[in-house]
Amino acid sequence: MVAIKEASIETIKRLPDECSLEDIMYEINFIAQVLDGLKDAEEGRLLTTEELLKRVEQWAK
Repeated sequence: MVAIKEASIETIKRLPDECSLEDIMYEINFIAQVLDGLKDAEEGRLLTTEELLKRVEQWAK
């Protein structure tokens, strides 16, 4: 969890002073999703493009 905290603090520092709370929340959520995705990739939980397209096709039915 240290990574998300540090990344969030650095991101907030880079945001303009007039940013909204929603802007901050959006950025922190984005960081969390990226870190989750990186963790999944490191643990081998990946989908090929073909697998993803098959899933999307099934959802569309």
